[in-house]
Amino acid sequence: MKSLLLSLSALVFSAAPSFGQAGTTYTNFVRQVQLPTGVIWDVSVLPTGQSLSALAINPGGARFELWTAKADPLTVYLLDTRYVGTYVPMATVQIITEDPYGMVPRTRADRPFTVDITTSGLRTEASAPAASKSVKLLRHVQSYGATGTGAGIDRNQATLIHQVSLTNNAVHRLAYGVNSVPGSNRSKVRGEERFSVFSLEDYQAPESQIASLYVQIWPVADGTIAGITQGQIVRFNLPSLTFTLNDLYPDSRTYAQVYKGSPQLGTVGTVVPGSALIVYEPVPQNRVLTVNNWDTLVNSDGVWTMELLTATPFGIDRLAHVSFVVDRTIEVNGAVHTIE
Repeated sequence: MKSLLLSLSALVFSAAPSFGQAGTTYTNFVRQVQLPTGVIWDVSVLPTGQSLSALAINPGGARFELWTAKADPLTVYLLDTRYVGTYVPMATVQIITEDPYGMVPRTRADRPFTVDITTSGLRTEASAPAASKSVKLLRHVQSYGATGTGAGIDRNQATLIHQVSLTNNAVHRLAYGVNSVPGSNRSKVRGEERFSVFSLEDYQAPESQIASLYVQIWPVADGTIAGITQGQIVRFNLPSLTFTLNDLYPDSRTYAQVYKGSPQLGTVGTVVPGSALIVYEPVPQNRVLTVNNWDTLVNSDGVWTMELLTATPFGIDRLAHVSFVVDRTIEVNGAVHTIE
C-alpha cells in the first residue's frame, strides 16, 4: 500500500495542468475524498510541487480535488480533480482558448475553443474488469443567466448534451467553433461548458469522476457614445461626451479615439484623455465614463470620426463610432462706402 500511495500522490500533485494559483491573495488546498466511505481530508498546498496523500488509498480508491480560494472578494474555484484506484484508468482534460488566463479557462461567446481528453491505463484483455477497459466522457453546459458570474452556482443543475465511451489510450481532440451555452442572443450568452471523465462502477467502487475541467463563456462587449450625433455640425466648443460600456471582457483595454476623416476600420487616431479604461477582473464589467475638454484634439475644419474601441486577447473591436463636421470658419459679408 505504501508504494502505491507514493506513486499515486505523484500522479495527483504533479500531473499537468493541476496547478494552484500563485499570489498572496490565494489559498490553495487539496481535498481527498475516500471511497466508498466518503471520508474527507483537506491539506493546504503550495501553488506547485508534490506531496504524499494525507490518507492511504483504500481498495475503493480516492478522489483528489485541487481548490484555490481568493480572499477579496471571497471566491472559491475548483481547478482540477483526479480519481485513483487499484486498476482505474487515468485521464486528463485540457481546454485551449485564445485567452492565456491561468486561473480558469475562459473565452468569449463568439470565439472557438478546443478540448483535449487524454486517456491512459485502459486495458484490452478480455479478462480485465470492465472498469479498467472503458471510461465515460460527459459534456455539460450551464447558463449563468443575463448578468450572472457563476459564483455559487449549483453544477448539478447543468444540462448534459453529450456522452460517449472512450476505450483506447490516446489524445481525443474536440474542436468547437461556437459554444452551446443556452441563450437567444448568441453574442450575449454567459455560462460554462464542463468536460468530465468518469470511471465505471464495479464491485469495489462507485462510478467516480477521474478528471474534469470547465471553460467559462463571457459575452461580447457593446457600447454607446452620447453627447454628439451622427453628422452633427460643431461650430464652437466640442460637447461633453458619455461612454456607456457593457460586458467589458475580464482582460481588456477600452478607449475612445478621434481622427480626421470618415470612419475607417484599423485607423489609428488620438486617444481621448479620460477615456482609457483597463479591466483585469475575473468577470465582465460595466462602466460609464464622461469626458470633457477634448477640443485640442480637433484642430481643423472638416469631417472627424470618434470611435469607441476595446482590445482583448482576441484583437481590437469597435464598439461604437460617430462622425461629425467641424466648421469654425467665420464668414463676414459687408461693403465699404465712401461719401464725397
